[in-house]
Amino acid sequence: MRVGTFVLAAQFPGQGRGEALHRAVRTAEIAEETGLDSVWLAEHHFVPYGVCPSAVTLAALLLGRTRRIGVGTAVSVLPNAHPVALGEQAALLHITSGGRFSLGVGRGGPWIDLEVFGSGIGAYESGFPESLDLLLRWLREPAVGADGERYRFRAVDVVPRPADLLESPLLLEAPARPGGPAPHPEVVVACTSPGGVRTAGERGLPMLLGMHCDDEEKAEMVALWRRHALAAGHSPDDVAAAGHVSAGVVQLDDRAGDARERLLKAMPGWLRLGLGAHRTVDDRTRAMRDPVAYTELLCSLHPVGPPRLAADRLAATAERTGITRFALLAEGSGDPAATEATLRGLAGEVLPLLV
Repeated sequence: MRVGTFVLAAQFPGQGRGEALHRAVRTAEIAEETGLDSVWLAEHHFVPYGVCPSAVTLAALLLGRTRRIGVGTAVSVLPNAHPVALGEQAALLHITSGGRFSLGVGRGGPWIDLEVFGSGIGAYESGFPESLDLLLRWLREPAVGADGERYRFRAVDVVPRPADLLESPLLLEAPARPGGPAPHPEVVVACTSPGGVRTAGERGLPMLLGMHCDDEEKAEMVALWRRHALAAGHSPDDVAAAGHVSAGVVQLDDRAGDARERLLKAMPGWLRLGLGAHRTVDDRTRAMRDPVAYTELLCSLHPVGPPRLAADRLAATAERTGITRFALLAEGSGDPAATEATLRGLAGEVLPLLV
């Protein structure tokens, strides 16, 4: 079981953006101190739902401040970035961190970001596979050119190549990671639809599954991913070993009702403020989840309560879905002290029950 924390840098009502970013950095530092496996960083633009606009930039800071923990993006929004630019950043972080960086990517939403960054609605609706394939080529090949619908350029050398890590003195300083040193950073794909599952499966890339999904939904997505991966020719061993990541919420307290109550007091206000600020690129109408009902759903699905209940819920998800990697949001209270207590309890009280 590999358990890490999911960091949104959420701005709760009455808090400043600097406070949200300070809590995000401190959360990662505590995760490192307590021995958690990883920290996953979200990326959002122009909304208080999360005030980190560049997950890869924050990842660079945290990789410099830590020595052991894995740091990943969850996710870098690919339609808003040139795949080569993102690939260069990922290669740099892979090499200089000794292989501790994971690149999570997703297609985001139909938000006004697409207008601001000039990529347009097509990059969201149909352009993700082309961008993803170009990114993967950049991370794996010595030279890359493109002749696609969106990207066209003559071949250029990949400098630095992610594989340069294997001959770098930095590798000698790196802590041992599961699977050993890799020639390129892990790429994980956020999947929210059958089309996204197919895209990830055909390329043999592990999925990041959202915290709104229950165990049954996640199990169905994993099964669909396996069918696509096997049909695309990936080996049964590689398919079985895929390191999918399950996102969730965690809040610990000796009494289940107290943990739930803490989240119900804080999360609806943040969700109402943050989700309500999203604007679509083409003014299409959209429905927003009821913040209270959504918080109650998250409390019922995820490790919210005493350590024993939290361990049981993680074990149940792993058993039903086969997923053994978790990215758990611990900042749902909006309180830095409660976030720290939950992270320390997760590492010190919950994980020992899962051994």
